[in-house]
Amino acid sequence: MKPDRPARRRVLTGGLAALGTAGLAAPAVARSARLWRMATSWPKNSPGPGMTAERLAERITTMSGGALRVEVFGAGDLLPPLEVLDGVSGGTVEMGHSASFFWRGKMPAAAFFTAVPFGLTPGEHAAWITQGGGQELWDELYAPLGVKPLMGGNSGMQMGGWFTREITSLDDLQGLKFRIPGLGGEVYRRLGATAVVVPPGEIFAALQSGLIDGAEFLGPWSDAAFGFYKVAPYYYWPGFHEPNGTGECLINQAAFDALTPELQAIVTAACEAENAYALAEADWQNAARLKWLVAEKGVQLRAFPSDVMAGARQEAVAVLDDLAARDPMSAKILPSYRTALERARDWSRVGQGAFLAARDG
Repeated sequence: MKPDRPARRRVLTGGLAALGTAGLAAPAVARSARLWRMATSWPKNSPGPGMTAERLAERITTMSGGALRVEVFGAGDLLPPLEVLDGVSGGTVEMGHSASFFWRGKMPAAAFFTAVPFGLTPGEHAAWITQGGGQELWDELYAPLGVKPLMGGNSGMQMGGWFTREITSLDDLQGLKFRIPGLGGEVYRRLGATAVVVPPGEIFAALQSGLIDGAEFLGPWSDAAFGFYKVAPYYYWPGFHEPNGTGECLINQAAFDALTPELQAIVTAACEAENAYALAEADWQNAARLKWLVAEKGVQLRAFPSDVMAGARQEAVAVLDDLAARDPMSAKILPSYRTALERARDWSRVGQGAFLAARDG
């Protein structure tokens, strides 16, 4: 039996309405999609943090199904590399990727959230941030700027740096011009060197021209990509100035608050995933690149002399105490940081430290 005409009309009308709704769905999603711009302090796609920034953007875009798309801009493309925080704070961009120690002139306490000389290692730092109240202090520090900070990558344990001449004692640091940001720069200054802040993309030219006598950046993988070994043959360890390499994801707070809870969770989860991935990548790549630098490029691998290490360790304590004495937020953060360090010290020594010593014989 054929359906009556009114029934057929209802079916057709309903079907057309459904088709119309389906046809409108995709444009509606497109109209609601957000585009965020991410400014970074790194040359685009540079090994280490440059690649981390790209993957972080891809994670957010993919995990959100395109509802939040992130476009990455390398150092200088939208903002000067050392002005990323200002750009995020002022709303020029919604997002940034950098390292907190670059903001020490604006916020002395910011350096705690990248690295402290003789301080927390990557795992210990992550424990402090996630378990020991570090994130809350980080949020409080950046709140007046309207910025939400998150861990967004990690370049791992750092090397001590590249030098154009051999360092045999503390005397060799006197008057030496060394590229180093953060609290490590203040330690070097107290040891007699001149600490110079140069953006990553300009380090090679500064070494080549003699503007600086040495430089630290990250580990063997990233350092090799920048070609520092071509102009500074001596490569020193350990990286006492920077035992951790947290990459900082900076988010404009108003832009973050405007997201749905689901998108906020995606941004946070993407940062957590990239933080773990980048650290594993750094450990894997650094191991191979260190061998390559020594075996293939003739790099002279050297340990810092004992008097340099002893002097740096002593000055590191004084640097932190002086920082806390003159900066209220540093005075608030330092006890939390030192509590985390003391909590980690014994376990790290009898756990990982003892095992590594035993494994190496």
